[in-house]
Amino acid sequence: MSGGMSKVFCWKGDVSVEQGEDPFLGFWREYHLCTLASPRPGGGIHQVPVGVTYDPERFLARVITFASSYKARNVREHPGVRVSVCQVDGRRWSTLEGTATVTDEPEAVAEAERRYGERYRVPRPNPERVVIEIAVDRVLGNVRPEREGVVP
Repeated sequence: MSGGMSKVFCWKGDVSVEQGEDPFLGFWREYHLCTLASPRPGGGIHQVPVGVTYDPERFLARVITFASSYKARNVREHPGVRVSVCQVDGRRWSTLEGTATVTDEPEAVAEAERRYGERYRVPRPNPERVVIEIAVDRVLGNVRPEREGVVP
């Protein structure tokens, strides 16, 4: 932070969070690789490692990827498909489920890249970048929101 100020952290169970922040949001801001699971056309599951960000104001999880990736093509070819993203850290875990869409709108891609850069690192430029947006409607796991309005 600028001006010589530093963030204040506290411990809530196993989760290090900014003071006053819900531990669920703190967990989804920590650096963790995640997995995206989506149904294959034949009934199997396509599961791949991804970086995920969560937007509690819009109840939206985002995954940036190439337009030509299997995950993006799979979601694009099956509008309204239900998917999940999951992250694990030792015994702590959280899964977000919802319907997925793919967008290449410049504003949506820029917002997803910005959020990805905050959680992981600034992504390399990619003219083929798209965003898989997941409208979260279900949360599973042992790291769950403690207050209303963090998830639908």
